[in-house]
Amino acid sequence: MEQVQAAAANRTGQDLAGRSVFIEQAMRMLGVSKRTVYYRIREGRLRTIRVRGGSQRVLIDSIRDLVATDKPRAAHIRPMADDAAAASSQSDSCR
Repeated sequence: MEQVQAAAANRTGQDLAGRSVFIEQAMRMLGVSKRTVYYRIREGRLRTIRVRGGSQRVLIDSIRDLVATDKPRAAHIRPMADDAAAASSQSDSCR
């Protein structure tokens, strides 16, 4: 019975490893720094697993969830070029 449970636990870890990426891959997928990935992990916005060698991997589903929840926020942010143009026009109108 213990062997079956150990095999099931091992299989679950392998299944998750197939649906996860290393920290460096997650940072490239999200377009953020490694530090930001670690912040999101600490905040609970990215979920991870530990694999046999001890390295930490980010679950792809959590990356998808993070991107989906951040899209509405990003829609409200204007590009920086627009901000600079707006600031420039405001300073011109004040003169």
